[in-house]
Amino acid sequence: MSEGRYLYAVTRDLSPDAVAGTRALGGSPLEVIEHRGLSVLVSTVDLDEFGEDALRRNLEDLAWLEATARGHDDVVRFAAERGATAPMRLVTICLDDAGVLARLDDSYDQIVQALARVEGRTEWSVKAFAPTAAAEERATAVGAGGGAAYLRARKAAVEGRRAQDEAAMATAEELHDVLSRLAVASRRLPPQDPRLSGHEGRMTLNAAYLVDEADGDAFAREVERLAREHPDARVSAGGPWPPYSFATLEDA
Repeated sequence: MSEGRYLYAVTRDLSPDAVAGTRALGGSPLEVIEHRGLSVLVSTVDLDEFGEDALRRNLEDLAWLEATARGHDDVVRFAAERGATAPMRLVTICLDDAGVLARLDDSYDQIVQALARVEGRTEWSVKAFAPTAAAEERATAVGAGGGAAYLRARKAAVEGRRAQDEAAMATAEELHDVLSRLAVASRRLPPQDPRLSGHEGRMTLNAAYLVDEADGDAFAREVERLAREHPDARVSAGGPWPPYSFATLEDA
C-alpha cells in the first residue's frame, strides 16, 4: 500500500499533544506538523483511494465525497475551536512530510494573511428564496378548459411571475446590503441546487458573512428580524462556522 499525507487546515501554536487520540479520515491518527510558526493538521491516507487516478473516480461518487467532506470538516472545526484556522481545499494531498513543508513554504504569505483575516471571526451563511409560482400553477389548472381563458390566465401568470421575481431579487439585495454592514466581509455565492439546499423554489440569496465573534448574537438577531419582515423570502441562516469562504487556501 502506498501512502500520502492529507492536509486539512493550518493554524498556529497547536501542540502535537493537543491532537493525541483524535482520529481523522479512515480512522488514521490526526497529527500536527509545525513549521515557521504554523501548525498544519495532517493524517496518513492510502493513495489507492486518494491518489490522482483514484480521485478522478471517487470524486464522482457522491457517497464517498460526502463522507470525505464530513471528515475534512470535522478536523477543520476541531482546529477552529482552538484558534484562527485556514482550511485547506478538500483532498489536498502531499506524498510525504517534505512535500507538506514545501507547500507551507510556497504559500506562507497567503496562509499568514488568511489567518490574520479570520482571527477572532466566524462565518455565517444566509439564504433566501423566491416565492413559489402559485399563479402559474393556477393558470395550468385553467388550461384544462383550453381556449382564450387559458391564454389570458397564462399571460397574467407570466406577468405576475416576472413582477414577483423582480420583487424577490430586490428583497435579496436589501437583505445582503443590511447584513453586509454588520460583517467584516461578505461574499455572494452561486445559488445552490435544490437537492443540496433542501428547499423548494429559486434561491435568490446565497451569501457568506465574516463576523466578529463579539457581534455574532447581534448578527443572528438581525437575520431573525429580516426573516419576520420578509416572510415570503423564507430567510434562513447557519453558523457560526469556520470561515471557509474567507480563509480556505484554494491555491495552497
